[in-house]
Amino acid sequence: MKHPVDVHVGKRVRHRRWMLGMTQQQLAEQVGIKFQQIQKYETGMNRISASRLWDIADAVDVPVAFFFEGMDGDDGKSPQPTGTVPGDILADKEALELVRSYYAIPENQRRRLFELARVLSEVA
Repeated sequence: MKHPVDVHVGKRVRHRRWMLGMTQQQLAEQVGIKFQQIQKYETGMNRISASRLWDIADAVDVPVAFFFEGMDGDDGKSPQPTGTVPGDILADKEALELVRSYYAIPENQRRRLFELARVLSEVA
């Protein structure tokens, strides 16, 4: 049976890898394991040891604590108030693609787009 913490940590690994546009194979090579092991980690099927999590954090350039962010005991069954961001925004592939695309925009244009989005959200 999968432990909820292992599932959460695995999701955070997958989301960070997606944000970087990195494949499972690329992450596996940086960590020194086979990509099938990354698949098992990301689904929570296999538990990630502390030393392996350290290596993964180094490969995706985040602190180890990143993988535990959002572990607040919320079961995800409580209704989400309208107009708020879901707790696991990184689970949405469209949101991930939007963030990846956003950071591909040159900085000056990105700043203008950010301001536009802020104004539009205040109007809604």
